[in-house]
Amino acid sequence: MTNLICITCPKGCHLTVDEDNDFAVTGNACPRGAAYARNELLHPVRIITSTVRVQGAAIPRLPVKTDKPLPKEKMFDCMRLINTLDVQAPVKVGQVLAAHILDTDVNIVATKTL
Repeated sequence: MTNLICITCPKGCHLTVDEDNDFAVTGNACPRGAAYARNELLHPVRIITSTVRVQGAAIPRLPVKTDKPLPKEKMFDCMRLINTLDVQAPVKVGQVLAAHILDTDVNIVATKTL
């Protein structure tokens, strides 16, 4: 049995997952909680947020994020990649700064216009 707190919505349901019983989930108030618990145990993913260096702007760092969840095991590789990025202003929110990173369909995008 594994206990989790669902982060799908603000309610924060306390979930229990029975790995021996085909990953049966209890404690969820909606189907999204059950899906979250199964995914968290079988294939966890995360949205990565960070900043990159920016040249030619009033501030030295640009906030960025992945546009889709990235497999959790690739988080550190993603951060190493982000730390190598150096962007030239102007930049628009949503602009792709690095496409298809780490052999995935995930992109690094700007979250602020500079």
